Amino acid sequence: MERQELEAFLALAEELHFGRTASRLGLSAGRMSQVIQTLERRVGVPLFERTSRRVTLTPVGERLRDDLLPARRIIDEALARAVAAGRGFTGTLRIGYSSSMAANLLLKAIETFRGTYPDCDVTIQEIQLSDPYGPLRREQVHLQVTELPMDEPDLVAGPVLYSSDRALLVPSSHPLARREAVSLEDLAHETLLTIGGSAPQHWLDYNFPRRTPSGRPIPQGHAAISWQEIPFLIAAGEGVSLACTDAEPHYSTPGVTWIPLQEPHPCRFAPIWPKHSTTSRVRAFIETLRHTAPTRRP
Repeated sequence: MERQELEAFLALAEELHFGRTASRLGLSAGRMSQVIQTLERRVGVPLFERTSRRVTLTPVGERLRDDLLPARRIIDEALARAVAAGRGFTGTLRIGYSSSMAANLLLKAIETFRGTYPDCDVTIQEIQLSDPYGPLRREQVHLQVTELPMDEPDLVAGPVLYSSDRALLVPSSHPLARREAVSLEDLAHETLLTIGGSAPQHWLDYNFPRRTPSGRPIPQGHAAISWQEIPFLIAAGEGVSLACTDAEPHYSTPGVTWIPLQEPHPCRFAPIWPKHSTTSRVRAFIETLRHTAPTRRP
């Protein structure tokens, strides 16, 4: 059976109308009839019963349709895999995340992506905030989901996927722990624990500010290498710090109280990747993230 005969037969078996089938396949009505007649001569019996009002499959036509459909699916799947391989959807896609919230964003997206591109393996790894862009630049990951802002000439930030309000973490014995909400101005009287390493200053100034909105200096305390250290330092009375309110279920620590901030100062998460390596795999995964991310965005 020729490929055109296969396409014409299966399409007509579905449409049961010569005119619609011809239009669907981009053939003239005469050419469509000719292809089916050629196939029927090859088989030796009619495959369709034609009247002036309708087209139906003969018993032999029904059997041929049922026998061909599984093979057609195999062919289509093989072609889809070939197209995916040609577009770069094979191999391994390495993705980084900076926090549990970012990891949660990835989990559903990875499940969806693997269903669409089963030949592309996806791995994830945690990115320390003390070296937020190093793994990207060392090509240890192809992209990552992390907190904004990002202002790096060699990197690209995609759309904001998720936004969370901000909280101040204080020792549970601290006077502020009895408050229902606090202001960034309150930080002028506290020691703010921050992140060290190679985190860029513009990122630190937003997430761990050095001044209050009115311009008063905020005392800076210990600069941790990993954010996971900070709740334990707070419980030990070393200072206070800021975090996303949605992080509390992941990082709740005995002796630490989370207090909402009064001012809008959200944590925003977005995909980030190197400008020089925007591959088809990266673009496909970012599109998957956009469709699977929660609707809670600024």
